[in-house]
Amino acid sequence: MITVPEATKKIIERSRYLSEAMSKGLLNYSALARYIKPELEEMLFKDVSESSVIMALKRLEPYFKPKFKPIDVFKTSPEMIVRSNLGELTLNNSVDLKTNVSKIFALYASQSKYFFTLTEGVSETTIIASEGLFIDIKKLLAKESVLSEYKNLSSITIRMPKEVMETPGIFYFFLKSLAWEGINIVEMVSTNLEFTLILEDAEVNRAFAILKSLFSH
Repeated sequence: MITVPEATKKIIERSRYLSEAMSKGLLNYSALARYIKPELEEMLFKDVSESSVIMALKRLEPYFKPKFKPIDVFKTSPEMIVRSNLGELTLNNSVDLKTNVSKIFALYASQSKYFFTLTEGVSETTIIASEGLFIDIKKLLAKESVLSEYKNLSSITIRMPKEVMETPGIFYFFLKSLAWEGINIVEMVSTNLEFTLILEDAEVNRAFAILKSLFSH
């Protein structure tokens, strides 16, 4: 039968916010024990004492010590590039679309000053491009089945050091802070050493300020 410490661990592990707060010693264990006690009792099918939950939380603290320290990877603040006036188009994959992809890349090659990214999934393809290029791409794909279209988007591209390839938790390091502030991410695109977030124009300035603040010492 599952024990109080085991059930408590399951609840904390389920929430990355609680896990991180515990790893940094930011939690009031008495308050947290009162908060999770009803759920624990449902899981265990019995009453549990607040003191037993507090004891379980204290014993769990070493388990949640962070394994990722951003200072070990980011010796200096990374370069961040902001672009505006972007559009996003998501289409059903088709034979014609695959044929048109080469035309789209040719179009981009002739207008390479613009932002452009194409991601092909199992059943759909998403294209994000600067407005000037986006208009031409839409014309080229006028006969395709469009699943969604978004305009008035901006991007923040973060250039990463090579150490990120062997470091877990990098994306979470950035995304958690935006999630805490209620910032919606429309799309994410990554390469080996670049991580790009696509957001609504109205959110980009606040998002950029939050990301920069992660490296303020």
